[in-house]
Amino acid sequence: MAANEGVLTIRQIAALPYRTEGAASDAPIRILLVTSRENRRWVIPKGNPSSGMVAHAAAAIEAEEEAGVQGLVCPTPLGTYRYRKRQKNGASLMIDVDVFPLAVNRELTAWKEQGERERRWVSLPEAASMVDEPDLSDLIRSFGPSEFKAAARRTGFAAATKSRISPMFAWFQRLLPKSGNFFEMFEAHSLTVTAAADALSRLLQDGTGAAPDHIREVIERENDADEITRAVLKTVRETFLTPFDRGTITSLIGSMDDAIDEMQAAVQAIDLYEVREFEQEMKDMAGIIVDAARLTAEAMPLLRDVGRNAGRLHELTERLVRMEGHADDIHRAGVKRGFVEYGRDDTLRFIVAREVYKHLERIVDAFEDVANEIDGIVIDHA
Repeated sequence: MAANEGVLTIRQIAALPYRTEGAASDAPIRILLVTSRENRRWVIPKGNPSSGMVAHAAAAIEAEEEAGVQGLVCPTPLGTYRYRKRQKNGASLMIDVDVFPLAVNRELTAWKEQGERERRWVSLPEAASMVDEPDLSDLIRSFGPSEFKAAARRTGFAAATKSRISPMFAWFQRLLPKSGNFFEMFEAHSLTVTAAADALSRLLQDGTGAAPDHIREVIERENDADEITRAVLKTVRETFLTPFDRGTITSLIGSMDDAIDEMQAAVQAIDLYEVREFEQEMKDMAGIIVDAARLTAEAMPLLRDVGRNAGRLHELTERLVRMEGHADDIHRAGVKRGFVEYGRDDTLRFIVAREVYKHLERIVDAFEDVANEIDGIVIDHA
């Protein structure tokens, strides 16, 4: 329970199961809803936190039991919504629900509450209209690249007060014709990063089995990203007028490339040391990486019109920075637990685990760098 204006409110946890339909930058996101057992209204999988279990792990269990889906859950909540629940004694109590995004990679044919609920994949607008809770509806809208306006109105955008270029030059620059296809390359690179993050998450979740295929995919995606990065750098040299400062363009594509480079380094270390069992903290960091890649892929098309999309870009970068801080805590907890459990008796295992953690942390750090680059663009051009 948590205190709220002197009144104790009940806290629950929920999963937001999602999947992307296709690989295009504007590919639609679909949400999995389930019906409640009592009145058959549409909800997301939710329940009470389990004693001794972290909140996001409990949310993943609810998704498996209620909706029959598995995947990596991001430990950083998307947000919180409120609703009133009528108790058996007649009381109607306020519930605060923390919502954790869950990237679905497996649908079960049989699950615990299969006979008690219906499940349905729907689009973001459909999901937002089907649920009863206004706050949950706003959270669902805020999850996608084109459905964020209702939620964005709640927060607003705090404009920066300092810019690296003069307002007069910024105004003049917007009037100039643009050359090159930088936006297309940014979006292509972000989708490559997202695909690599998904492959990395499958590797950490599956362990053995298809591990060689997941490792190979990350390496192939990294090679694709290198080609795009080289194309960006070549276009920067050949283009007279660019949409952003040349240094900004190279820094942005460089930070995204750093993320996928570290993904490759992580899977190469896993392959070299034949790691096939992964601590929960590693899986939690992978969950953050998947969501950070998704947010980055959403941000890239918005850069085509920074002025109009400044508020949403700020929301995305703020969440990326918050996720990086959460990943730092998970990283420290994982290394500490590894040292306590086998640091003295199995030093080699501890060293290998620490190596994997190092690369996972660097991946998230690179996404924070991406957020900082995007913030700089917003400051200069919004």
